[in-house]
Amino acid sequence: MTVTRTESALVDDLLDGKHRALARVITKIENRSPGYREIVSALHAHTGAADVIGITGSPGAGKSTLVDKLAKAYRDRGDTVGVIAVDPSSPYTGGAVLGDRIRMASNVGDMDVFFRSMSARGTLGGLSTATSDTVKALDAFGKDTVIIETVGAGQNEVDIVKTADTVCVLVQPGSGDDVQMLKAGILEIGDVFVVNKADMDGAERTVAELEEMIHMRENPAAGLNTGHHGPVDEEEMAQVAIDDADEATWDPEVVETVATDATGVEELIDTLDDHAAWLRETGRIDNKARTRYAEEIRQLVRSDTAALLEEVIEARGGIDALADDVLAKETDPYTVADELVAPVRECVDEELER
Repeated sequence: MTVTRTESALVDDLLDGKHRALARVITKIENRSPGYREIVSALHAHTGAADVIGITGSPGAGKSTLVDKLAKAYRDRGDTVGVIAVDPSSPYTGGAVLGDRIRMASNVGDMDVFFRSMSARGTLGGLSTATSDTVKALDAFGKDTVIIETVGAGQNEVDIVKTADTVCVLVQPGSGDDVQMLKAGILEIGDVFVVNKADMDGAERTVAELEEMIHMRENPAAGLNTGHHGPVDEEEMAQVAIDDADEATWDPEVVETVATDATGVEELIDTLDDHAAWLRETGRIDNKARTRYAEEIRQLVRSDTAALLEEVIEARGGIDALADDVLAKETDPYTVADELVAPVRECVDEELER
């Protein structure tokens, strides 16, 4: 991609650690302004050093407060921090509904904590391409740790695993609904589970339930009643255990915190550090990056192709005109789709024949 002189200067300023340039780049990314793709492309070679942590969980679990205290604890040990708070999208403007709220009270005035509230833009998992591009900008800027706080919309939050290296799932004490929700999907993506507000009644029970569920996740055969199928072959199970041991695995941990007074935050950071170290030592960090880039390429190709097809639709009179033709039984949706895609298909066929 060709980078203009203005974009090149902006990239240079960001890489030189100028916060104003970082803010301008992220604004361009979020607004999808002309030149943002060239900027992100230019930054790519400078990424890969930051630890990217995703914080997710149901609304009310205390994510914002915990992120605030995490950022302060990282700063206390000398690390620089970038925080992306993904908020629900406004149905009218597409912007973050809660974007103006004050959420980083412990870090006000600290230039080494860069906070940005971003819109989820209606994506199913509460994340958008703009979020991952912003992570790249913060990484290239030199932030040691980037924290993504997600909307908290239940199991749809599984999209966080495509962006973060370490996924931290918050659960409230004594909330059976939260634990049941984990069974529906989020349990599979968590690297660390946090029972926040651990000073409340029911915290010990919630910890026990989570640990049991994690044990079942790691060993699905645990506690199964084999019934008329007969007893489990002990030699076979022993071999499975050996095979599992040969493949490096991370056993999710459960940490208790009280975010309001930072209780347990240091222990949580130690656990997050342990997971980051495990990713590097086992080479899983490269696997995660490869998977992330593959998904990003697919998403960009889908998006760009859809944009091209929108131009074809407009050239054919617009989607309403096409829908009217279908309504009048002059054609059908499949035929319309085939006709719209035909130019793209011809180009692809020509490319493949070369």
